Amino acid sequence: MTPAVVMGDPEYFAVLHGSNPHTRTRWGARKRVDRDLAKRQWAVFADQLRSSGVEVHVLPPSPDCPGLVYPANAGILQGRTFYPANLLPARAPERPHYERFFSGLGYDVTPFAGGRVRFEGEADFFPWGDRMIFTHGPLKRQRTVLTWQFPFYKRVYGFRSDRRALDVLKTITPQREIVDLELCDERYYHGDTCLCSFGPRRERLLAYLPALTRASQEKLRALAADRLVALSDADAACYAANAFAAEIDRPHLFMTGAASEELRRRIGEAGVEMVTVDVSEFLKKGGGSVKCMVFDLAGVPSPQA
Repeated sequence: MTPAVVMGDPEYFAVLHGSNPHTRTRWGARKRVDRDLAKRQWAVFADQLRSSGVEVHVLPPSPDCPGLVYPANAGILQGRTFYPANLLPARAPERPHYERFFSGLGYDVTPFAGGRVRFEGEADFFPWGDRMIFTHGPLKRQRTVLTWQFPFYKRVYGFRSDRRALDVLKTITPQREIVDLELCDERYYHGDTCLCSFGPRRERLLAYLPALTRASQEKLRALAADRLVALSDADAACYAANAFAAEIDRPHLFMTGAASEELRRRIGEAGVEMVTVDVSEFLKKGGGSVKCMVFDLAGVPSPQA
């Protein structure tokens, strides 16, 4: 089966709401995107995927939804069914675009049964070997609050998926164990910003452990054992974990070119072909790197896959 992804056309890419810590300056102002640079980086990335054997479906742009360039939180796939995510209010207008697009690709669109329970798709729910990982963290009203440190105020962001979504996910994927992990560092607001399964059968795991609570760190260490590749602070900061794993002729990993040589060596030793990608404008201004920019149409694999 040919690997395939959805990417969002960057024609209107901008920071509209500033909903994660990467989108604002130290002073709280929303960052301005160099759209020409972003378009060039997007085009090169799309070409790299295609030349490696990945089929790319392009989601049309909308001037009212500049976040469509980050479709990883559009929802999840189970077989031929697409479950749209219950997105952060600032990005909720994206949902109809995703629903129309996936319907056009031939998928059945079924509402996520959690009602208003926040859940942001495969950005927080993705395969790891025979298991699925589900990440979540405290939901907070995004706002500016006073502090005792200069500049005497800071922005509160919170996380994106509610732990209560786990009950619904268990009904969607009853055949797979779900590993429940809690996030604790707002810079890593989705699980795919600090965790990435990769390699044969995606049994190995890149992980920035400080982004998880202590209890979740201990759980992950116990489950992963020698399959865990712990990331340094520097590799985590450049979003090395926000990578896209694909099985083509052999396991591939599309990852930021800012990753350290040591990390690249360890990935190569795992029998994985690494493709380095430069999407720095998307990370520095919008808070999303390689994996944020693709929705993996492989969806949730069957237990036999």
